Amino acid sequence: MAVQKSKKSKSKKLQKRAHQSLSNPTLSTDPVTGERHLRHQMTADGFYRGKKVVEVKQPEEPLEE
Repeated sequence: MAVQKSKKSKSKKLQKRAHQSLSNPTLSTDPVTGERHLRHQMTADGFYRGKKVVEVKQPEEPLEE
């Protein structure tokens, strides 16, 4: 089993973690609908790279009485 020779200082530990911060998700705009979506994902309307790939059911509105 590996055993460290000496304790790593706070400074060195934080320098190592400096590049691990979270970044914002990369978004794309669909050329047909103009909708923003995650890269390599289809839009909520069912478009991917400007083509309709999935028929998405629209929620039915309740009847007003």
